[in-house]
Amino acid sequence: MSRRYIVKQRARIDTITGPVNLPYGTEVEAVGDYLTHQGNRLCAVTSRKAHLYFAPDDDGQGRERGALTMAITRRLEKRDRDHQRRWDLAWEDPVCQKHRNLEHEDHFLWGHTFYEAPVEDLRHIAALIGARG
Repeated sequence: MSRRYIVKQRARIDTITGPVNLPYGTEVEAVGDYLTHQGNRLCAVTSRKAHLYFAPDDDGQGRERGALTMAITRRLEKRDRDHQRRWDLAWEDPVCQKHRNLEHEDHFLWGHTFYEAPVEDLRHIAALIGARG
């Protein structure tokens, strides 16, 4: 069974089958472990490229999911006087913990589930750290 994804920001990238230039909102699908477009494999569903450029859209909320994941990661990466406070909030929040990569005990890294999280979870995280999606 395939799953539907959308491009959450222009994907001008090198893929498994060569370079592509996919505009925002383009539909792609996951077939097995790979995202595909017009029958060509793009990247693994769990890869960094997939996390950066694509969002699951089976529920019709891919655009919002993509905007929220980008806003959250941008906000947490911002180096200002509240940088550490935002990370402290993420470390202490059970919703954030649910989507953390547990293989890294000393560092907070988002796991694959973050990029496929329910929009309600992402809205919660965005509100927690002051991100606008």
